Amino acid sequence: MEATEVRKLAALEDTHWWYRERRALLGRALRRLAASGVRPEQALDIGAAGGGNTRVLRAHGWRPLALEYGAEGAGVARERGLDVIRADARHLPVPSAGLGLVVAFDILEHFDEDHLAAAEIRRTLRPGGTALIAVPCDMRLWSAHDVAVGHVRRYDRAGLRAVVEKAGLVVDEVWSWNVLLRPVAAWRRRRSTGSDLDALHPVVNLGLRTIVTAERYLPVRSLPGVSLMLRAHRPTDG
Repeated sequence: MEATEVRKLAALEDTHWWYRERRALLGRALRRLAASGVRPEQALDIGAAGGGNTRVLRAHGWRPLALEYGAEGAGVARERGLDVIRADARHLPVPSAGLGLVVAFDILEHFDEDHLAAAEIRRTLRPGGTALIAVPCDMRLWSAHDVAVGHVRRYDRAGLRAVVEKAGLVVDEVWSWNVLLRPVAAWRRRRSTGSDLDALHPVVNLGLRTIVTAERYLPVRSLPGVSLMLRAHRPTDG
């Protein structure tokens, strides 16, 4: 992602409806892990950018390390008081089998060799450790926005599952997110000429946030959305 896009993301992520709800998704996933008996330990947030997800991890008791490829993103994370390292997700400078959790939200789609990044996630997780992954879905939604933010592809469920399973992880769940607003996203992307990471009028932002929040209470996770979420784990038997 270009430096200007990283700065734009950092400025927007605290208030923008999309980033707020994505952090809420992460928070709910962490609460489910806690309810299943998983105790917070060392975690890695790949592609941390402004550090919003890293701060969620820290708030839930995890010991997160933020990882960013670009100098601009790493600088933003440091400005926000986060522990951060610069590295390529395909070559993580992290010991093998030492992490309880790896978060990789909107990362795999940036690589031709997405299987290498998935394999690194598997390598760095301890046996039984969890991976939480998010990607943009459906090539029918491909637009100038994807080009502007450096996407190589958008995924379908089978494709995402195949990449993760090829890496040696066991997929626990795959679900759609941003389902209710998919028609709006499709309409806007057809007319876009660049990234849609823009500040919104507060009333519009609140309206979109209200709609996407409603998904928490509706049976829409199996329907087509704008993003896919996946939870997986490294098996304990080698």
